[in-house]
Amino acid sequence: MNNKNRKVFFRNIGVKDYKAAWDFQEELFNDIINTKTHNRSLSVNLQKPTSNYLLFVEHPHVYTLGKSGSDNNLLLNIIELKAKNASFYRIDRGGDITYHGPGQIVCYPILDLENFSLGLHQYVYNLEEAIIKTLEDYNIKASRFEGATGVWLDAEKPHLARKICAIGIRTSRWVSMHGLAFNVNTELEYFNYINPCGFTDKKATSMQNEIGQKINTDEVRNKLKTNLASIFSMEIIDW
Repeated sequence: MNNKNRKVFFRNIGVKDYKAAWDFQEELFNDIINTKTHNRSLSVNLQKPTSNYLLFVEHPHVYTLGKSGSDNNLLLNIIELKAKNASFYRIDRGGDITYHGPGQIVCYPILDLENFSLGLHQYVYNLEEAIIKTLEDYNIKASRFEGATGVWLDAEKPHLARKICAIGIRTSRWVSMHGLAFNVNTELEYFNYINPCGFTDKKATSMQNEIGQKINTDEVRNKLKTNLASIFSMEIIDW
């Protein structure tokens, strides 16, 4: 296609069970893949633009293990999981184990990366940059940690480094799904039951933990949405 579609349908789907949100992602992801596949059989002037989606969600307590992760990084058994009101899923994203739960902003960009002329490295970099820019508005200095994805505080001091945002994605035919988990008012206790992202010597943190008071999550969502739109040059359409 000659025209790249940078329109992105945005929806905040609120609190949603992890599996239900995963199924919804898969539905949108597969629709984009099917459009791309069908376009290959058409002349350029008949090809249909591929859609893009951006979902914000908050999950009940859940641990997810990426396809390159180790079961040993979950430090709870099934009975203990139930006692913590938490569920567990092995999923098809990259990365190791992470936690999602109340007080966290989870963002799922389901994008045709070809619409944005992005390779995978730049895509992840842009996600990290949106979080870094959002944190700047709260005077929290964040950066990247060499050899690891996500956004960190005090990354230049390995003994103090702590993670405030995890990133794990899946792509097929340059279409993305899964995304990032940003700790705003997250219950950090739940990170004590895993080795976050496979690290045994690194802690998780949250905006609330760093600032010392509860943060307006709606305000953070709006800032993050604005920063994602700016960094990716998206035209956001509320959906």
